[in-house]
Amino acid sequence: MYLLISILTVIISIVLVFFVVIQNSKGGGLAAGFSSSNQVMGVRKTTDFLEKATWSLAGAIVVFSLAATFFMPGKTVTTKDSSIRDEIQNAAPANPNAIPDFGTAVPKGNGQTTVPAAPATSTPAPPPAPAK
Repeated sequence: MYLLISILTVIISIVLVFFVVIQNSKGGGLAAGFSSSNQVMGVRKTTDFLEKATWSLAGAIVVFSLAATFFMPGKTVTTKDSSIRDEIQNAAPANPNAIPDFGTAVPKGNGQTTVPAAPATSTPAPPPAPAK
């Protein structure tokens, strides 16, 4: 039903564009082709018809748009959670005291050699002896 209402809305929109393009804001357009006043659909009747058709089609678009919201397919509920949520729940907890290792060595290439990182010592070096 949603697809039918959507197709009808598109068709009505195209017809509405056609009617608006036919009209002329100065009273010309399609109505300008009828020059004699004794025709059944004279100049005044044509502009009345085009104006009423334009308003009717605009109202129909509004009605079909509101009706489409009632027939819009809803979200289907699944029992399976997303894969991202599964990864978050199954991830190992991170150690908040861990220090990230960003690699302190210089990469090899272009004649450069790697410099190993200084070993971490737990005891500080003794201060130098005072000079006498």
